Amino acid sequence: MTTAVPVELADAVLASSVTNGLLLVEEGLRAAACAQHEVLTDASVHLIEAGGKRFRPMLVLLAAQFGDPSDERLVPAAVAIELTHQATLYHDDVMDEADTRRGSQSANSRWDNAVAILTGDFLFARASLILADLGPEAIRIQAETFSRLVTGQVAETVGPRPGTDPLDHYMYVVTEKAASLIATSGRFGAMFSGAPPKLVTRITAACSALGVAFQLSDDILDVTSDSAQSGKTPGTDLREGVRTLPMLYALRTAGPGDERLVELLNRSELDDPALHAEALSLLRAHPAIEIAKADTRRWAQEARAEILRLPDVPARAAFEGLCEFVVERTG
Repeated sequence: MTTAVPVELADAVLASSVTNGLLLVEEGLRAAACAQHEVLTDASVHLIEAGGKRFRPMLVLLAAQFGDPSDERLVPAAVAIELTHQATLYHDDVMDEADTRRGSQSANSRWDNAVAILTGDFLFARASLILADLGPEAIRIQAETFSRLVTGQVAETVGPRPGTDPLDHYMYVVTEKAASLIATSGRFGAMFSGAPPKLVTRITAACSALGVAFQLSDDILDVTSDSAQSGKTPGTDLREGVRTLPMLYALRTAGPGDERLVELLNRSELDDPALHAEALSLLRAHPAIEIAKADTRRWAQEARAEILRLPDVPARAAFEGLCEFVVERTG
């Protein structure tokens, strides 16, 4: 089952349109997950059944409200977007050696790395097959987005080039790896609903900024939340030595008394459970968390500024609510 839409849809017509659309997306996801081998089917359905907010499909359906939300291409486009997102999660969990995802056992933990990787590949292929029926422009945009996703992941894996500001590097990774697919979600919704080109551009920009804010909030939650709240093992990035916004600010603003935290953050990884727990505790108490939250609010405000330039229809208020949700989820 999916989690409820993470924003109140006050307009009854809008709520019905989005809710019904998400139900159709759910059906499409399960149909796309069916494979000729039962293990591949089981592994593909695994994360779908684990739930999630379906944030990206919801963006497709909300963006469609600025055109014709009944266009038959919208649900397949939303399914393809979510399949792409799901596929990246399988690969991410292998790279992170994650044990849990959305409160359930990760696919690589339940089966093995090979099955998890191949399942991600299968879902990418299924997304491409769906988009092939939506025309060459859809395929081109998806290919560009996927290229950005991979480029961002490689940049994160390799780390900043010599002389590059680590914070600039981090923001590049966030923009390419995370925000690109969220931007494409809004773009698909506006584009396939027949919205005017200027609105498509504006919605894409708003969703890109919202995507950055969403990832920043995710990285904060990776530090501050417990497994029950985030649905995954806390401090995964910290354990793997991946420096996210809270860690970068902690290193940048370190002062007297932060020597131990700096020492721990400068390790290539923190496999030792005791050291990991110590670093997580110190980081949670550091002012860097509040600085990172301020950045999240700034990006959400940037998204909201673009949204306020859209026509005043119920979907605009829903987009504003999403900006508030992204900020509030980090407390």
